[in-house]
Amino acid sequence: MKSIYIITIAALASALMFSSCKKVLVQPDPQNLQANQIFNDSTVAKFSLDYVYTQNLPSWFGNGSVSFIATQGPSNLTEEATGSNLVTQGTVTSESVGDIGTSNSPSTNYGKIRVINQFIHDIQAGTIAAGTKNRFKAQALFWRAFRYFELVKIYGGVPLVLTPLDAVGSTALSADYLPRNTTTQTFNQIIADLDTAIAYLPARWPQQADYGRITRGAAQAYLGRVLLTWASAQFNPGNDATRWQAAYDASTAAITTLSANGWGLYPKEDVTMWTTEGASASGVPNNPEAVLVTEYNTSTDDVGTAPNSYTNATIPKYLGTAGGSNQPSWDLVSAFPMLDGKAPGVSTKYPYSMQTFYDNRDPRFNQTIAYNGCLWPVVGNTAYRLWTYFYYSNTAGTATKSTESTASNTGFYCRKGVDPNITVSNLVYSGTDWQEIRYAEVLLNQGEAAAELGRLGIGQEAYTSLLAIRKRAGIEAGTDGMYGLQVGMNHDQMITAIMYEREIEFAFEGKRYWDLRRRKLLESTLNGKKRSSLTIVLKNTGLSTDYILGTRDASASTTAGLDALYTSSFTLSLKTETTAIAFQTADYFFGIPLAAMQNNPSLLQNNTWGGPFDPLK
Repeated sequence: MKSIYIITIAALASALMFSSCKKVLVQPDPQNLQANQIFNDSTVAKFSLDYVYTQNLPSWFGNGSVSFIATQGPSNLTEEATGSNLVTQGTVTSESVGDIGTSNSPSTNYGKIRVINQFIHDIQAGTIAAGTKNRFKAQALFWRAFRYFELVKIYGGVPLVLTPLDAVGSTALSADYLPRNTTTQTFNQIIADLDTAIAYLPARWPQQADYGRITRGAAQAYLGRVLLTWASAQFNPGNDATRWQAAYDASTAAITTLSANGWGLYPKEDVTMWTTEGASASGVPNNPEAVLVTEYNTSTDDVGTAPNSYTNATIPKYLGTAGGSNQPSWDLVSAFPMLDGKAPGVSTKYPYSMQTFYDNRDPRFNQTIAYNGCLWPVVGNTAYRLWTYFYYSNTAGTATKSTESTASNTGFYCRKGVDPNITVSNLVYSGTDWQEIRYAEVLLNQGEAAAELGRLGIGQEAYTSLLAIRKRAGIEAGTDGMYGLQVGMNHDQMITAIMYEREIEFAFEGKRYWDLRRRKLLESTLNGKKRSSLTIVLKNTGLSTDYILGTRDASASTTAGLDALYTSSFTLSLKTETTAIAFQTADYFFGIPLAAMQNNPSLLQNNTWGGPFDPLK
């Protein structure tokens, strides 16, 4: 009996059941079912497909895809947050990244690929109607492409296993010693799987209960992401224009499909862009921004529970049970544009002052950054105001105490997507969905590929994607209608503008590291940087108390009042990390661990780690 059939009721109960992720389903136990019982019945076959979804859906920040990056924390790998790790310290070795798998386990990439391959093999042999069978297979092929893309972007080419391998006997073991396919072959297989998926997936699932399943537009958008990576400098040092054309075509097709079926930019950039979920009775998404989502529910029952920990992990610890994990650095805080779309210090309409750094910023600033004195409706308190300053606790002014019971390390918190209506008692049952692909990304993917193809004119995609996103963000149009963008940008200026827009739009969404990596900008952007935190201290009056405590909320209720507090009462200073970021060039393709090569003697090490395998071929 193949392992895919031994799916216990416990495993299925913990799945994100995509026929209705927000509900608890009564599920038959397939423990003792044979292949002909599962794949001759579309209802039971769907349970097996749902298990594939459960194994592969990424969680918040895209975590769960590349486990090594998840353990480091995607934001900690860039200027978004502070916190040293193996990658930023430049101490990654060939033993560090075990995503290729160093043991036989269903939780590894190849363990998950085996389940997918078994599903594809057995659904083909079943008697389910051809149209249904093709839709099942298309979804499995999407997840196989997803899994291989996560491998190829960190290692280069990997062994392509496309059928279930036998698992018993020395002959089977020897046959499993597959060599690495070239990087080109690996990408070609990913593209082929996605092309087949696109051919058979519906543009929109017709039933409300199917919200969250992969659609044709989602697969096209993901293909656009794959091809954008394949075209970028990490894999395309010769800048082959045909790769950029393919990336442009894929994202253009995705936009056409998505826009015709209810997707598009969410009308405003606020927390409801994350908390609006589900679909109408006919399958039209309630949130047009959500192209590829991982659904969560808030069930407290033993069966069907699939909450996430994002809100509880993100709000200040003293408000929840385990919060304060996602703390923006001063580097990110200071990067946001001003309200007119110009960079701080460049805008003439809105002069920038560090003392009142929060004034007149791009509206996305207040949707992403929780700062000292801001109004932040959270844990059901619509009037909550965050205070992160310190005050002197002795008259000599030599000791300070935080206004927080557990102080933020950077002086800030991330507020993006934090549902303000979740109460303290329900924090552990947060049901906010993760959006792995937002419509904004599809636009910017198209715009970047267009820029590389020379489509730089006003009215062409490089500009239109940026303008659409800045307009939605609430940036002022300006007298020229350019939302702060420079007119007549050349190639280099446009790519810089697009990368900057991605940095702001996708802040704390786990995408910055991958963007810099694929464009080989990690070293030039970050090496030598010592990320900063902001410390705000109440000026010393010799009272050794928090002397504005009783009036601070009222004083800060207007912009002028908060400005006055900052100007008259607070001293601001920056603290930088002691160690500068030092990415290694070799990390653009991680090394293969020794244990993986011992398990499979046919694996060859990357040439950037002393082996013969060239990940650029």
